[in-house]
Order: sequence, then structure tokens, then C-alpha cells
Amino acid sequence: MKKVVIEHGGQRLVGAVAKVGSTTWFSFGGEVWTREEQGRTSRGKKGGGALDPSKVQAPMPGKIVKVMVTPGQAVAAGDVVIVMEAMKMEYTLKSAADGKVKSIGCQPGDQVSLGSALVELIVEPGVEHGVKK
Repeated sequence: MKKVVIEHGGQRLVGAVAKVGSTTWFSFGGEVWTREEQGRTSRGKKGGGALDPSKVQAPMPGKIVKVMVTPGQAVAAGDVVIVMEAMKMEYTLKSAADGKVKSIGCQPGDQVSLGSALVELIVEPGVEHGVKK
């Protein structure tokens, strides 16, 4: 993982870039993007890093500070489910969809790697960000 600083419109953004296999992960301002080597780019959900809305994944290696949910708890898209610390900054990871917490794969104090599944949700098929597709 590499720390990256970008200046845009007079603002300074500090983020991170990491490559795992054929996927490059970019994280800035609580948003996470991924890019596959094949040239396809997909935008992760704000703060969640999850390509699959039923999973909240670690957008970078770091330490879990707080788990904000419990198994069985209902969550709405945008709800904070995990607080983690990486690169001396605190990140809030949010649910990308409405659902119910199925399982939690971490606890406070855990060191997690990039892409680790932190929370798994039961999500109604076709629903993302609270909008039925």
C-alpha cells in the first residue's frame, strides 16, 4: 500500500493505492474504487469498499477500532458498520445496501488486510442503496 497525496481545486486529498492480484484499490476521502487489469473499472460504495453490496470489505490494511453493528441488526444504505484506522487516519465503512447483518468477521483490535470481509449482509436481490433495480 502506498500513501498518495493529490491536490485538486485548492484541496489536498490524502489517500492510498494498493494492488492485490489483478485488482488495484484506490481510497480517497472515505470512498473506494477498484480497477481490474483487464481495463474495466468499477466504483465501490462510499466508504465500504465492497464490489458486492452484501459485503463490507477492508479498503486497505488497517486496525479495527469499532464494530458498530451486531448480527441480526437491520442496516440502511449509508449506515456506518465499521470504524477502522489506517495510515494514522480513521475511516468509517458504510453499508452499500439496506439489509440485515448476517455475520461479522472482525472485532476491535484486529489487524485486517486489504479486501478482508468485515461484515456480511443479507440483502434483498436487486436492491442497492435502498433503491430497487
